[in-house]
Amino acid sequence: MKPYYIFIGLFVFTACKNNQKIIETFEEKVDRIHTKAITIDTHNDINTANFTDSINYTQRLDTQVNLPKMEEGSLDVSWLIVYTGQGELNEAGYLKAEQNAIEKFVAIHKLTEEIAPNQIGLATSSKEVRVLLAAGKKVAMIGVENAYPIGLDIRNFEKYHQLGARYISLSHNGHSQFSDSNTGEADQIWLHNGLSEFGKEAIKEMNRLGIMIDISHPSKEAMKQMIALSKAPIIASHSSARALCNHSRNLDDEQLLMLKENGGVIQTVAFASYLNTEKYEARNAYTKDIYKSIASEMKIDWYERNEIAGLNEIQRITFMEQYPKVLAVAKERLESDLNAPEEVSVVDFVNHIDYLVNLIGIDHVGISSDFDGGGGVKDWSDASETKNVTTELVKRGYNQEQINKLWGENLLRVLDEVQLVSSQMNS
Repeated sequence: MKPYYIFIGLFVFTACKNNQKIIETFEEKVDRIHTKAITIDTHNDINTANFTDSINYTQRLDTQVNLPKMEEGSLDVSWLIVYTGQGELNEAGYLKAEQNAIEKFVAIHKLTEEIAPNQIGLATSSKEVRVLLAAGKKVAMIGVENAYPIGLDIRNFEKYHQLGARYISLSHNGHSQFSDSNTGEADQIWLHNGLSEFGKEAIKEMNRLGIMIDISHPSKEAMKQMIALSKAPIIASHSSARALCNHSRNLDDEQLLMLKENGGVIQTVAFASYLNTEKYEARNAYTKDIYKSIASEMKIDWYERNEIAGLNEIQRITFMEQYPKVLAVAKERLESDLNAPEEVSVVDFVNHIDYLVNLIGIDHVGISSDFDGGGGVKDWSDASETKNVTTELVKRGYNQEQINKLWGENLLRVLDEVQLVSSQMNS
């Protein structure tokens, strides 16, 4: 399907009532389509400090995702992420990482089981997603970004599955015990030349358990080996098109065509530097000093994006807590700054969706934000602005069925297929 660009103020239904044509405005059409779609964002980072009895997602926090903002933007499903940064490949490193991961699992369960069970529930299948939504609740699902905390015990995959994990990435920024990372492109130094033997074992175990394999951070060679080994479709939980933005976190055309052949889905990510390098760098260069100045005024330590990976866990958590506060102040100042370069926006984001749909088809493309992990673009800066994505899709001619697929049905279809493979392997 090749999208075409339209913007019409009024749409006319052919249905009639009392011989009167029913007129639907563009805004009403967007509302109707957005409401009917199951809107799923497959990548939202969390900070366990926001999952306490006194500070939590029932409140409209500075976080990009929380229940009030999900309600405002009609975002139905948020994949909350158990993220762990890459550390040393030794027993001490694995132990520390496991503690971090378990804390995040516990936090998500506390939200859905103790803090707000009447507002949000934890789903582990497409059926559970639909049941919770029918009951009028929001939905949390769990993805694991970096299998590093699993250590050297393959049984931990089953432990994480029992805790609710339904996708796992075998690496993050830096090579893990399972897989090389895309970051190896910078120096061409690889640890495994794709997957380690343990990584190959992990692919089989995730197939057995019904856990989706996430290829967003592993290297291209690792991705090729995952597709060759996996009996089930795979996903890229938060990546975009490398042909439009040459970043190692994006997938090139060869990878995308392999993904299509595999039956998987790429969840296009609203991460500015992965969408339009030129616009991002121009805006970033202009705003860098503004952010530093505001952070200094607020007595906050400020770090550039390339410095975050070097922070310890406490520094990173503190920074991610303060980051949206600085951005909020900067946003106000920049709105009146006529010299500020153009921001990367929802238009750039949907450009990637268009490219991906044209290359690999509507059945293999989805949507993610990477909110609270550095993601967000103009007009989709937090969950409250989710409908703006649908607005842009409608402008470009996507219909209800296509938007349903992009927002959630493609991802749920892959989850169903992965779980079917699991049941077949265990029968």
